[in-house]
Amino acid sequence: MATNDGQINGPIVDISKPQQLYIDGGYTPSSNGETFPVYNPMTGAKLYDCASATKEDYERAIQSASVAFKTWSRVGPSAKRLIFLRAADILERYMETEAPELMSAEVSGTRHWTKVNAISGVGNLREAASLVSQIKGEIMPADAPGNTVLVERQPLGVVLAISPWNAPQASLTVRAIATPLICGNTVILKPSEYSPKNQDLVVRAMIEAGLPKGCLHFLPVSAEHTPAITEFAVKHKLIRHVNFTGSDRVGRIIAGHAATCLKRCVLELGGKAPVIILEDANLDDAVEAVVFGSLANAGQVCMSTERVLLHESIAEPFKKSLVARIQKIKVGNHEEDPHVSISGLFTAASTKRVQKLLNDAVSSGAKLLCGDVSAFGPNETIMVPHVVDGVTPTMEIFQRESFGPLVCLTPFTTDDEAIALANNSDYTLSASVFSKDVMRALDIARQVRAGSCHVNNPSIYIASGTPNGGVGGSSGYGRFGGMAGVLEFTELKIISLGKSGVKYPI
Repeated sequence: MATNDGQINGPIVDISKPQQLYIDGGYTPSSNGETFPVYNPMTGAKLYDCASATKEDYERAIQSASVAFKTWSRVGPSAKRLIFLRAADILERYMETEAPELMSAEVSGTRHWTKVNAISGVGNLREAASLVSQIKGEIMPADAPGNTVLVERQPLGVVLAISPWNAPQASLTVRAIATPLICGNTVILKPSEYSPKNQDLVVRAMIEAGLPKGCLHFLPVSAEHTPAITEFAVKHKLIRHVNFTGSDRVGRIIAGHAATCLKRCVLELGGKAPVIILEDANLDDAVEAVVFGSLANAGQVCMSTERVLLHESIAEPFKKSLVARIQKIKVGNHEEDPHVSISGLFTAASTKRVQKLLNDAVSSGAKLLCGDVSAFGPNETIMVPHVVDGVTPTMEIFQRESFGPLVCLTPFTTDDEAIALANNSDYTLSASVFSKDVMRALDIARQVRAGSCHVNNPSIYIASGTPNGGVGGSSGYGRFGGMAGVLEFTELKIISLGKSGVKYPI
């Protein structure tokens, strides 16, 4: 069980137990018995075998979801709300028991990141429950006397949800399925091959809460078979909508598949969030926000602060304060020390990618203010935070998402220059502006091309019920959250009611 400080006294979940698929109301092996291994990224050791779903498994699940849609789409709002509120309570219990061990084992999740997942995921379920009675239509006037025109908002059908590993237990997995379900859709969930057991916690919570058979299916797939299975599912005639959170590389592939059959998508992809720090900013607040925004989950968040744009007049004191603050952060093996704030990246390959970006930047003239580009730990996935000064738009590190523990600094002299630097990116997900002059910051925030731009808050900031997503480019399109999510996962239906006895001119 978990102690008061979040440590685990002995195993509370058998991680070595194989993970199965969940189809048509029951856990089952894959149709051909195939599995794939899931590894601990910190140690490289095998954790367990996970069933790898086949096209036949997806076909069975999609057919089951299509049948379930006929009844689930007609369930009243109070019954749906009750299921989601129960699921939130159940997931909250899981977060206090099984979640810390699973997060630690599968994705090197620290105690802090587990808590962030718990708060976000449980909150998302309760937020979804609150939306159920807000799915409304309207009555419109008709030119024909005695006629009435109804505009209803109806569920789509079967939704394919593909969610990632970096916030697996709750926030991103819940987000992928909650609004689609509350709108009356049924869902096929494809989890990341890196974190099936973490993501299965959400499925188990929904099942225990009473979600009817066939409404939710859980079908992990090995990396080897993912491209073919994903194409099959996206293009399936009974899949009416796709939502995906992940890399822009994969997002482009999914969008291409969906385009062949003119299928709607919500795609939340990569980020390269800029933070503009003006000369009148509260530097202590800005430093705290940059440290959190850059280094939460070792920088492995789509909204991570990837570019810090500094007014030249305050650049030196900011750098000094930033480096001093970062040097206080505890970095290490979270399995050995539960108080570690930054632990390993999710694969050794990810570490090498971040190292290459850093080395290329330094060779192009950037300067390391802290960090030595090395990696350590049993699988060499742990990196200390790095602060890179003098980063320019011509450097790859300025343009490419790093997904690692680093802070890139670039100077500017005018507001217009800061805006131009912030918008010099194909990523459009998140941004921030720091200034004591809120109206000036607001004016700049409106000119930064991003789905969200926060004033005096970190780039990682999501208020409950807000419409989250990018505004095109490598950050994708569409919105999760609140009523914007309801609009994405429903469609408008016009129904006209006519009177009898009408004579038509033909």
